[in-house]
Amino acid sequence: MSDAELGLRARSGDREAFAGIYERYARLVHGVLLAHVPLADVHDLVQDVFVLALRSIAELDEPARIGPWLVTIARHRAHDHHKRGRRETELDHAPEPATTAPQDDGGSDESELVLATIRALPESYRETLVLRLVEGLSGPEIAERTGLTHGSVRVNLFRGMKLLREKLERDARKSTS
Repeated sequence: MSDAELGLRARSGDREAFAGIYERYARLVHGVLLAHVPLADVHDLVQDVFVLALRSIAELDEPARIGPWLVTIARHRAHDHHKRGRRETELDHAPEPATTAPQDDGGSDESELVLATIRALPESYRETLVLRLVEGLSGPEIAERTGLTHGSVRVNLFRGMKLLREKLERDARKSTS
């Protein structure tokens, strides 16, 4: 079923269609959030995004553009999350607790290092790299689901990978010095 069909059905109250949207787009939303917020907060925020989407699905003007619509909701939710975190920190005058996920194997440290390095890159590369490297979406899938052009995705992946590689190599040299 196409996005337009899913969107139209979901907009008219079909819960199964909305479940199809969730199934199709949960990885995308997860990747966008992972590019912006601490890992420990991502799961809850994914759920928040889909609850907000369900509540406002009737306002979706272009059902065929569900992916970009969900990406926008996820970005806003990440922004709100950071804004709330700053406000709470300012009010409490205390640092936020560590928000790293429990480590389950030796590769976690390296994964967390790479993810932290990706998060330090310019935003235009961050989301595309997470969607490709973490969520496993192909370039054409990223373009289709986010509304970006294929050319933009290719450029973002190429430049982002180049910056990521340079930064990781530079950090590796620093740690061995």
